Amino acid sequence: MVLEKLGSSLYEALRKVIRAPAVDRELVKNLIRDFQRALLQADVNVKLVLELSERIEKRALEEKLPPGVSRREHLIKVVYEELTRLVGERPVPPRIDPSRRNVWMLVGIQGSGKTTTAAKLARYLQKRGFKPALICADTFRPGAYAQLRQLAESINVPFYGEEGSKDPIGIAKRGLERFKNVDVVIIDTSGRHKEEKSLMEEMKRLSEAINPDEIILVLDGTIGQQAAAQAEAFNRATKIGSIFIAKLDGSARGGGALSSVAATGAPIKFIGTGEGPEDIEPFDPPRFVGSLLGMGDIEGLVRKVREAEIQATEKDVKAFLSGRFTLMDMYQQLESVRKMGSLRKILSMLPGLGYSLPKEEFEVAEKKIDRWRAIIQSMTVEERMNPKILNASRIRRIARGSGTEEAEVRELIKQFNTMKKMFKSLRGRRRLFGKLPFKVRGLRG
Repeated sequence: MVLEKLGSSLYEALRKVIRAPAVDRELVKNLIRDFQRALLQADVNVKLVLELSERIEKRALEEKLPPGVSRREHLIKVVYEELTRLVGERPVPPRIDPSRRNVWMLVGIQGSGKTTTAAKLARYLQKRGFKPALICADTFRPGAYAQLRQLAESINVPFYGEEGSKDPIGIAKRGLERFKNVDVVIIDTSGRHKEEKSLMEEMKRLSEAINPDEIILVLDGTIGQQAAAQAEAFNRATKIGSIFIAKLDGSARGGGALSSVAATGAPIKFIGTGEGPEDIEPFDPPRFVGSLLGMGDIEGLVRKVREAEIQATEKDVKAFLSGRFTLMDMYQQLESVRKMGSLRKILSMLPGLGYSLPKEEFEVAEKKIDRWRAIIQSMTVEERMNPKILNASRIRRIARGSGTEEAEVRELIKQFNTMKKMFKSLRGRRRLFGKLPFKVRGLRG
């Protein structure tokens, strides 16, 4: 998982700075070497790495310190700012004119993930109150029509395509004629290689025929430095308005893909973090870099909690604090955690935790949550609401029904009783569900 390795390497490099008794020229030089090694291993372009490290070194050693800021704080701030500059200094939201229909056209090589990206974008817009529609103008890849249609149906978004047709321009025009009363039409096009001149020319003709409001280049986050060459080639054929980095969910050689921004000048607006339609995030450069450096991503964590719609009513809170906490409540909490994504992804949003805990511990915890969910699903409603009735024969039946061991069922009951006692002990504490029980220390200056 190269993005995780990149973040871990940068985090360790900065920890050396934080632990050092003094910040001198030698420490800065060592940080630059660690910084270069981490970026090169993540497949960031060599020229970009050298330019970046030169700027960091120059600023760290020559800039005048602002009042009240230590050399150590200034050095960390410089690294953060220069990395942010590499991928964009601020988030760039998608442009949508609410007074008319907007047209987005997706381009990229075959296998980059355009079709799933089209569905992700449609779902993202749908959740924010817009009316999207999908058009399949990919007449080159077998199965593209069926795949996009199935995805559109799964998220209940209007779809248009012509199975077996070889006329992408005609399909796009007829689809646009049909979808006059939507907010955003997303057009999936045939994948092409930057060397395939005929396909690149077809893409250019399609763009001229439909005149999209925005052309989005979908880049596979696993391809490393090849991303820059692809971005340049597509940008020459038709002006790229923004970039979507797909497949940034683990195996990505993410440095190369992220640095491709420099090749086009187009901002990264979204990243794909998994395979499902829900696995899409607006790209926030400062937040992303802060996460890489181990500074945490509290905003992202809070947003994920809100999107998972984890809500505690006043009635629920009073029930928890009085000890009226059931296995049904516990199951709902496990479901809420699952909606937010993997534990590793959630905990990586907290400062340092994503890199300080071993991968194996996350995997064990993930499996345990899944098995606990299966155990509770195998219980009757009465057992979930009143766990005191769970005797040996019931436990044996539940274990068989959930495909688990009796010891695991007993472990769940023990954990449940611990949680129930904890909630009860918190009774009387005021504002329990107010502010988050942690703070993020920002960088001064």
